[in-house]
Amino acid sequence: MNNGDKNIIANVIDPEEARVAILEEGHLVELFAERMWERQRAGEIYKARIDNVLPGINAAFVNLGEGRNAFLYLDDAKNVNVKPNGEIVVQVTKVARKDKGPRVTARISLPGRYVVLLPCAREVGVSRRIDDAREKERLKGLAKQSVPPGFGIIIRTAAAGIDGETLKGEIDELLSLWQEIMDLAAKMPTPSLLYRDTGLLGRVLRDELDERVSRIVVDDPDHHEQVLDYVAKYANQTHPTVELYSKNIPIFEYFDIEREISAILERKLWLTSGGFLIIDQAEAMTVIDVNTGKYVGTSDLRHTILETNIEAAKEIARQLRLRAIGGIVIVDFIDMDYSEDKQKLLDCLEELFREDRHKSKVYGVTKLGLVEITRKRSRPDLKTYMTRPCPFCSTKGWVLKEDVVAMDIKRFMRKVILSSRTEALILEAHPSIACYIGEIFLSQWVEELGRAIFIVGSKDLAWDKYRIEFQGALDQALYKINLLEEEGDLVVYRAHRP
Repeated sequence: MNNGDKNIIANVIDPEEARVAILEEGHLVELFAERMWERQRAGEIYKARIDNVLPGINAAFVNLGEGRNAFLYLDDAKNVNVKPNGEIVVQVTKVARKDKGPRVTARISLPGRYVVLLPCAREVGVSRRIDDAREKERLKGLAKQSVPPGFGIIIRTAAAGIDGETLKGEIDELLSLWQEIMDLAAKMPTPSLLYRDTGLLGRVLRDELDERVSRIVVDDPDHHEQVLDYVAKYANQTHPTVELYSKNIPIFEYFDIEREISAILERKLWLTSGGFLIIDQAEAMTVIDVNTGKYVGTSDLRHTILETNIEAAKEIARQLRLRAIGGIVIVDFIDMDYSEDKQKLLDCLEELFREDRHKSKVYGVTKLGLVEITRKRSRPDLKTYMTRPCPFCSTKGWVLKEDVVAMDIKRFMRKVILSSRTEALILEAHPSIACYIGEIFLSQWVEELGRAIFIVGSKDLAWDKYRIEFQGALDQALYKINLLEEEGDLVVYRAHRP
């Protein structure tokens, strides 16, 4: 792998969870993940029922037909008669998290590769990343010719340089899609799901495929074919290689991505210089503390502090993107006495966040010396996705979610099965994890992996730890399992084909 390249690595072989990693300069910079059983996803469009309207907070709660009621700001439904028990077509902008329901809007947007169609708006906008003024005007002119009255459009960065026929073709596709959604809304009951965006890999390609992408590696044949088709259709400005990964070692392990994922949840992060960051995520905001640590510098104190702060700023921009942190971010950089040094730091931060695909803003230094940053939250942060309050310490700490541990175990078993001809596996895990897998996943895992699998709950193992107790012939596995069940103090789940 060329360290200067941008690479897309797709772990999509498992039907229960898809993961896509973006690597830049050989390191993980962004991770996307999606569990197939999740109820709602950003971008979904619903025909919803308005349950109640709260003028005091200028909002309404709407019933999507599943999960908690969704929150709708009335400013996001200005052209709609919002009244109790009324019907409304809305789109999920933020999925439910913790004790909050999803956030929705009546301002629908349908994203394509080159444009985003706005059926309820009239403006024509161009991505701020297209710098050339002439190109912006050219694209605006083409879009206005192709969009009927009453519709708006946002021209995406990928549209730079494309011809009018290509642009019009995608706009026509999105207009047809919107008509299909409206036709469905007319005949479906309330509430109903009307539209679900393309799968995870398709969305990542739509948003991330640019001239910097030199390599796409996929570990599933069907998805590999889909990527080939997508690249042939859209990669007119770049020609990445598309590879089907077929090694026995799991793809994320081979590219050293699993190791980097394990570090995402760490509170303390060391910098190359010897300084370190402390990252604390809370409900209201994320607070980051910068420390010089072991770094003593090569010259005077002023230079040491500025160097550490600049290095920290670069890592903070990377970590916010990697951890998918949005909302309010407060950074306590090392105190600087000189205004020109503070300005250098702010200039550095603004340049870093200018490259962020998610809208971000640096607000400057407060009287207390803190730097305020906001970053648009487009999806749950990875800590929310991967962890839950600890059941053993009165919820003061956190543990990995049961399904995160379960999927890790499944990937481990797949690796063991691919590297051996074993008929049966006996795996030991924490009793709660064993129970979770045994009751929800075990039968389908046996069908999918084609092996007999026995899960044993062991109190000796920590929450997220597991081990293979036996792999070999089925009759030997059954003998061992029968002995374990006779002991009576272990939870045993078994699943195998007769």
